[in-house]
Amino acid sequence: MIYLADTADVEEIKDLFNYYPMEGVTTNPTILSASGKKLSVIIPEIQEIIGNKMLHIQTISENADEILQEAKLYRDFFAFNNNFYVKIPVTREGYKAMRMVKDAGMNVTATAIFTQQQALIAANAGADFLAPYVNRLDNISSHGIDVVSDIVKTLKLHNMNAKVLAASFKNVDQIYRVSMVGCHSVTVSYEVLTSLMNHPMTEKAVSDFERDGLPYYDVK
Repeated sequence: MIYLADTADVEEIKDLFNYYPMEGVTTNPTILSASGKKLSVIIPEIQEIIGNKMLHIQTISENADEILQEAKLYRDFFAFNNNFYVKIPVTREGYKAMRMVKDAGMNVTATAIFTQQQALIAANAGADFLAPYVNRLDNISSHGIDVVSDIVKTLKLHNMNAKVLAASFKNVDQIYRVSMVGCHSVTVSYEVLTSLMNHPMTEKAVSDFERDGLPYYDVK
């Protein structure tokens, strides 16, 4: 399973990519608004940090033709290569746009997924990644982990190439559980990612090693 950073905070991205094996960054309109920066400003800053790692940018157009034009605009404006993923919500127009964006040679991430069938339809429309919202499903007693599991099983059953990019996490346990049902990738906030990669017992063990070994590590 691979990890992506669900943030547009440049300092958070710098820290994560400096220390951890991150594979990309995902953004959406809400995340971008939290950064307080225009798209034309924040995307080049993120590109400079992550290089050729994946960058997922969500469209805000509602019509399929306009979604395609928006995707082309970002591709050309930011001089993207194959690391650019167009995030498209699974709406009526979105499903149509996914096919159009794929035909134009761009990658697609289907987002705002809440059911296995939405994911399957998006996969049939050509989506490369499928992003179910785990915590938002949990909040309405719809069992986000089970939805992720069903999508993973469906893709395997039908021998489809799309991958699950689970999103919307509020705690480490949710990430652990999606990893155990075969989820291919997750996109996670800075706070939850840093919690995921650390443990107080690890810190204690390292402290104990240093205390016990310091008098004996005499090679200079």
